[in-house]
Amino acid sequence: MDISNINLKTIRDRSKHLSQLVRHTPSTILSSKLISKHLDNSEIFLKLECMQFTGTFKARGALSVALEINKDKKKFGITAASAGNHAIAAAWAAQQLGLSAKVVMQSNANPFRIRAAKAEGAKIILKEPGAPTFKEAERLVTEEQRTFIHPFEGIYTSLGASGVGLELMDDIPDLDAVIVSVGGGGLISGIAAAVKELNNNCKVYGVEPEGANSMSQSLIKGQPVTLEKVDTIADSLSPPMALPMGLAICQKYVDEIVTVNDDMICAGMALFQEEAKLAVEPAAGAALAGMMLPLKPKLRNKRIGLIVCGANIDTNTYVSLITRGRENAHKLLQENK
Repeated sequence: MDISNINLKTIRDRSKHLSQLVRHTPSTILSSKLISKHLDNSEIFLKLECMQFTGTFKARGALSVALEINKDKKKFGITAASAGNHAIAAAWAAQQLGLSAKVVMQSNANPFRIRAAKAEGAKIILKEPGAPTFKEAERLVTEEQRTFIHPFEGIYTSLGASGVGLELMDDIPDLDAVIVSVGGGGLISGIAAAVKELNNNCKVYGVEPEGANSMSQSLIKGQPVTLEKVDTIADSLSPPMALPMGLAICQKYVDEIVTVNDDMICAGMALFQEEAKLAVEPAAGAALAGMMLPLKPKLRNKRIGLIVCGANIDTNTYVSLITRGRENAHKLLQENK
């Protein structure tokens, strides 16, 4: 897979190209003595991509792809296939550029996210999860000539996401490590490229759910892996496969990917609420859980950038998950005093 077009120049050019429409989200220190002490007085800086338009980093990649649509194709609009966050982002990107959006969402998608996608002006089509969702999007491409915006694979998707890493590194110099949640690989591929192109000594660590570890397995096997089953509460991190471009970029730039179970993801969400005063979705909780447990030995007394990737979650689900996570969070801190 040729990824030679990803370099510091193309990353900066793409960030500048998107800057009029996306937010430069805040990078701020985490003022938690409890978590800092847990990591032997590390300094932790949060990249608050949860404050991006649409509530997640996804707005960057979707807009980056939409900006590349040929002039003759724009009149046909866009489509996308998603369980939630990408649908919202694709609809938002289309609205920014005056394009129509017909987005296919899984029938089991959270109603909160369906409403959010509709609010961005998209027409929503609900289909059964998995293949039927993508098949419907393919039909819209064939019959209506819409442009398909992929949820995580593609050069412009990764370059869009690279702005997260670029902003973080520009805002907070001399980081020792950056921690990123991993789903399909669109976010970590872009961030890792930006981080390493700016400072090759800064480590980039990914965190995947144990029940959706396609990128981990792909890195081990050296080729894209498709999972037979996905089982995690982190629906934003649950694509059943890695794909060639995302894998190739991760192979080049990512130092290691670790996994965490759903109990620890909930614990990460609870700690975000208690120690950072942030209400986040499971995907963001995974990054904090990875930092606190499997990555702890490598992060003692370091300057750490933690990507808070999103916060699209309804109240009832959120309360349920942080309640589940509170006991595990306290156990985690107790065990590591």
